Amino acid sequence: MDMEPGILFEDNHCLIIDKPAGLATQAPEPFPSLESWARKYLKQKYNKAGRPYLGIPHRLDRPVSGAVFFTRSSKAAARVAEQFRERSISKRYLALVEGIIDPNSLENECFWRDYISKVPDEPRAILCTKDDPGAKLAELETKFLKSSGNKTLLEINLHTGRMHQIRLQSSSRGFPIVGDFMYGSKENIASNPSEKLILLHSHYLRFLHPISYKPVEIRSGLPGYFPKWASDFIQNDFYSAFLERP
Repeated sequence: MDMEPGILFEDNHCLIIDKPAGLATQAPEPFPSLESWARKYLKQKYNKAGRPYLGIPHRLDRPVSGAVFFTRSSKAAARVAEQFRERSISKRYLALVEGIIDPNSLENECFWRDYISKVPDEPRAILCTKDDPGAKLAELETKFLKSSGNKTLLEINLHTGRMHQIRLQSSSRGFPIVGDFMYGSKENIASNPSEKLILLHSHYLRFLHPISYKPVEIRSGLPGYFPKWASDFIQNDFYSAFLERP
């Protein structure tokens, strides 16, 4: 599996990188991470003597692929962090889940609202009640795209950014993300047991540029390990309709 990140957008204030599944967004040295890759990239490209500035307002779980937002100045960092806090940045994902969702049912397009909390001393989250210690509101919208076999392709519009939110909310409704053993998937998609990947991809970011305040839209195509029927649908049908949205 290709572990090399790619640049989706870059200027003096923002750096948006296409993260491969299996690579942590952040990790302590000497373990590899997207952060360390980005710092090395900036240091080499701009011949910087010291440690390049890098703000990290946005993260993806290690097994998740797609667009990750970094900032290159403190002013941009503060303004982008504010957009994330105010939920004015659009974060959309493509997820392949186990199970069939009837496009004519109420689950075709729906709003998921739960409370979740981190399990102490474990790298996972659980559903909880509003009054439980550590409870955080988790909200997202889902849209049915296409089904094949016993799997369904969804677009997810993430409203909040809780730990493992999409993975947990989807699994709790009987639709675990393909490859996500932690949350109930039965299917192994990695060719190597050491690979960490699930079929969840951050495909779209829309934000106001922190300096010019002009809208910026970023897209990331599906990785090659998604099924061909899903990739063909996204490339040939979904994006043409997506770009026509208001």
